[in-house]
Amino acid sequence: MWSEVPIYVTLPIKSIKQIIMKHIFLSAVLSMALSPLYGVNQKQLTVQVTNPTKTERIATPVIIQLSAYDIRVQSAVVMEGNQEIPSQLDDLNGDGIYDELCFLADLDKKGKRQFAVTLSDEGSPKAYPSKVYAEMMMSNKKIKASNKQDLYISSLTVENGTNPYWMLHHHGPAFENDMVAYRIYFDHRQTVDIYGKYNKGLELKDTQFYPDADQKAKGYGDDILWVGETFGLGALRGWDGNAPQMLKDVEHRTLQILSKGPLRTVVEVIDRGWKTPNKEERIDMYTRYILYAGRRDCEVQVNFGQEVKDYQFATGIINVKNSTESSNHEGLRGCWGTDWPVSEKDSAGHKRETVGLGIWLPTQHVVKELPANKDNYPFVIGNINKGFTYHITFGSDNESFGYHQAKDWFAYLEEWAKSLSDKPVKIEVLTH
Repeated sequence: MWSEVPIYVTLPIKSIKQIIMKHIFLSAVLSMALSPLYGVNQKQLTVQVTNPTKTERIATPVIIQLSAYDIRVQSAVVMEGNQEIPSQLDDLNGDGIYDELCFLADLDKKGKRQFAVTLSDEGSPKAYPSKVYAEMMMSNKKIKASNKQDLYISSLTVENGTNPYWMLHHHGPAFENDMVAYRIYFDHRQTVDIYGKYNKGLELKDTQFYPDADQKAKGYGDDILWVGETFGLGALRGWDGNAPQMLKDVEHRTLQILSKGPLRTVVEVIDRGWKTPNKEERIDMYTRYILYAGRRDCEVQVNFGQEVKDYQFATGIINVKNSTESSNHEGLRGCWGTDWPVSEKDSAGHKRETVGLGIWLPTQHVVKELPANKDNYPFVIGNINKGFTYHITFGSDNESFGYHQAKDWFAYLEEWAKSLSDKPVKIEVLTH
């Protein structure tokens, strides 16, 4: 009969260490051998980013299209040497699969930087301190105060003839980085409006675009532009051959937040079944507003569901009253002026605001730069196949970190346009 008394075997310390090390080694080998069976997969990339110009590039977006790799990415790490670089994974089409990896790089003149990127099909995106913010919120002023709550939403679609403008707080989605904040009106105007800051920082979660007296006293920013039915800052409209036309006849209009950070916000406007001027066929238009940390400008990507070679559109910037204009007559246009409100202080307690606005359009899409009128500095644009990209930017005289004279603002616009029209940053990706 076997004895139930435990038997102890004493081994030298050296032997114990050898057994442990062999166990660890065999476990690691076994894990590597079995990992494909359990879905553990990684891709190692070397990403080289080169600035081909003699102009410094600040907060340059580096975008990696993940569909190029046979891995369903769940997490990613970006390293430069021994330093981890914040990055962001985005699912931009809502299918539950990350489409893009984004990170930002500052580049010296003719500079070059190299990054090691690890893509993995395990885990989840790393949480980095957010440098941007975006929100869209429903409100109902008729609800009793005891039952009110902030109902944050990421997407809303309405049918033709439905206008949710007054049901949404700040009338549509709003988004910001530490320098600037934008919002888009959820109605037939689809105007881009702006919020100026005194100091750098994220504010919209606190102020909701409308700071109270206490917040103003503490140095929070505010709405700084009256846009009405103008272009505001670069809204895209139809063109009937004589004047811009708003997007009044749209079968389904959707505004949604596709990404909230930590490095960029992506807000999309979908106009499905838009009846444009002088055309019988309805078209679908998808407009994305992308704001990166560290940049005051916003990238506007416009794509269509069909070819629009025969179509013309209109855009531009509001003619801030008594403003000074600047234009290179090749797609860059800006202004600097003081306008809203019309008196030193209006009923809401706003002071007069001085702003600088700018828009940059690719030269090949500028059909005509029209003279300024009482509302706008307009463009007619066309020569578009299925899409194009343009940029908008602004500054507030309130900023402790920005521009305070027209000549300085216009100098910034020239440098900004040069960075957009120059040779793009070269991004080379190598797979190991």
